[in-house]
Amino acid sequence: MSPAPLAGKRIAVTRAREQAPELGRRLAALGAEVLELPLISVRKDIDKQTLADVLLELGTYDWIVFTSANGVRCFFEEFHRIFDDIRSLGLLRFAAVGDTTAAAIREQHLRVECQPTVATGESLAEALIATGSLDSAKILVITGNLNRDTLVRRLEEARAIVDRLPVYRTEPTDLAADTAAAEFRRGGADAILFASASAVESYEAQAAALRLAAGARRPLAGSIGPLTTQAMRRAGLEVSFEAASPSLDGLVTALLAALVR
Repeated sequence: MSPAPLAGKRIAVTRAREQAPELGRRLAALGAEVLELPLISVRKDIDKQTLADVLLELGTYDWIVFTSANGVRCFFEEFHRIFDDIRSLGLLRFAAVGDTTAAAIREQHLRVECQPTVATGESLAEALIATGSLDSAKILVITGNLNRDTLVRRLEEARAIVDRLPVYRTEPTDLAADTAAAEFRRGGADAILFASASAVESYEAQAAALRLAAGARRPLAGSIGPLTTQAMRRAGLEVSFEAASPSLDGLVTALLAALVR
């Protein structure tokens, strides 16, 4: 493989603007032209009273469960704002839905004790149940506004006592007047990468603003993992490739396999 295997390739990245640079840097290092299409925005959004109640009881939880790296980032921003010692977490055990979330937890110098092989809420619930530690255990689930209730419901069915703390809000953006979107319409791309179901839903909703002109390159569509793939199929998008592991590394590897011959 050449030092710049993606030279001459244009890759559209649909992550939130504040998240896109990390993936963009990896792609640019491989020689790609990166076109940012921030189909969603992510912002911290925490009810102060709920946060205060949770932090007062932090030492009573057995597990803290993170469903995304956004949740890790937003939770620990607030934690470090209030506490100056990581030991204020007490004897909590940490669970993560996937590789990216687990990496964000480890950046806090904390060990992830439960992570499923498949990055879904259902799989995370089953992995936690398999630890045999949930009967009457107290669990804090850190979520965003769009998280489904499947994880919490399964944990409660396993007799856990579950508190839910939403810490961020994901919202669609409007790309109608965006210059990158105009460039995408004009020239298309070799591939477009989706890293969340919410980005797929925003893409579907903004089909008119992203409709390719005649002669534009029709991109292969790549997915970071199973939930994103499901959303793409619901939206009628052909899934050209899916990351073997739901992480940025996995997505880039799948992209290379699809484009580099």
